[in-house]
Amino acid sequence: MSHAELVYQHLKNLPEAVAVEVLDFVQFLERKQQASLLGQPRQQGSARGQIWMASDFDAPMVDFKDHQ
Repeated sequence: MSHAELVYQHLKNLPEAVAVEVLDFVQFLERKQQASLLGQPRQQGSARGQIWMASDFDAPMVDFKDHQ
């Protein structure tokens, strides 16, 4: 029995919601494989503007004043 057949046997017994997660993971692996085959390196700075940090990030935390 091939690995694909073994995966399918296990997949048939999973609830539909979990099967959707499995499909999502398989599609992720396919995209990852395609990217590695194409030799496309990740582009630096591609998440620029999507992440932010609070201006008081380094400020002491009042809730932990007794523990510092």
